[in-house]
Amino acid sequence: MVTDDGEQLGIMSAAQAQTIANQRNMDLVMIAPQATPPVCKIMDYGKYRFDAQKREKEAKKNQKVIEIKEVQLSLNIDTHDLETKVNHAVRFLKAGNRVKVSIRLRGREMAHPDRGYEIMAQFAESVSEYGTVEKPAKLENRNILMFLAAKTAKDQPKKQ
Repeated sequence: MVTDDGEQLGIMSAAQAQTIANQRNMDLVMIAPQATPPVCKIMDYGKYRFDAQKREKEAKKNQKVIEIKEVQLSLNIDTHDLETKVNHAVRFLKAGNRVKVSIRLRGREMAHPDRGYEIMAQFAESVSEYGTVEKPAKLENRNILMFLAAKTAKDQPKKQ
């Protein structure tokens, strides 16, 4: 058994530990129930919960949420349209988001998925300075999907 200020009280029965906790107007909390003998601590449980929630809230405030942005292409996309879509993807990657690139194959386009893979490879090459291919292009049902992730500082080549 341990007190709230870290003092070891030794091994005792649960009833003795509870009476000591009641005398100090605190709670008896089981910290390691699987240990032999189980480890308990005398503490103000309400204050402990409040501090834990405060730490959790602080950690949540500091974390960065990464969104997945989508760029949709078509099988017969023209060069300027592709450049525009590349610029959108570069803007998303610079903001630190992941990018989902998709090509929807409609009707007879299903007969030419190889053309879709060529467009995806061209797109990946165009954004390679800002992002890396996280999941390569893959045909799923009528869609060809590819995921790009923003390059981190460690991915960037070192300038001399």
